Amino acid sequence: MKNSANKISMSDKGFTLLELMVSFLIIGIVILIIAGALRLSLNIVDKGEAKIDSLERTRTSLKIVTAQIQSQFPLAFEEDGEKKIYFQGESKTIQLATNYSIWGGQRGYVLVRYKVETDESGKEMLSASENIVGIDNIKETTLFKSLDKIYFEYFFKDPLKEEGEWIEKWEDSFKLPEKIRLHLEAKGKDFFMIIPVRATGAVTK
Repeated sequence: MKNSANKISMSDKGFTLLELMVSFLIIGIVILIIAGALRLSLNIVDKGEAKIDSLERTRTSLKIVTAQIQSQFPLAFEEDGEKKIYFQGESKTIQLATNYSIWGGQRGYVLVRYKVETDESGKEMLSASENIVGIDNIKETTLFKSLDKIYFEYFFKDPLKEEGEWIEKWEDSFKLPEKIRLHLEAKGKDFFMIIPVRATGAVTK
């Protein structure tokens, strides 16, 4: 009887130890699941914050470009006895004179240059530089980045034709285009914005 009782007691102890091991295993699995879920949540939060930052940057950059293009003026300089406006427009670059400064606090007109560049990953970005007309102190910043393609178009209307057309290079040295179209391409989609130019007068040749 004693031997039998001892066997039952040992059996009970062994079963309790097994239960304890299983419990530890379950707790470990639960901890791993929770840790994984926390990591996933943190990654989602980080990605969400990065996306919000990107959207806010895009919104701010669009506001800057729109304000500068709309408030530009056909400011002229003299070259070889002939007056020409500062405005120059191509598909990847723009130069214009505007009274809206990116950094603010600037008095008078600033000369702005937008330039599309390619980063190390092959993506395109739009940089902006500006200086007060007649002063060489240039400031630079990046407006858009990590896009598949960025380019500008200019609305040209021949006086002899009823309809106008979009062109990639502005060749009139005496007159501003009526409107400018900015293209931002990403993930196979083309997001574009048409910006009207308020001052469209021409300089006297």
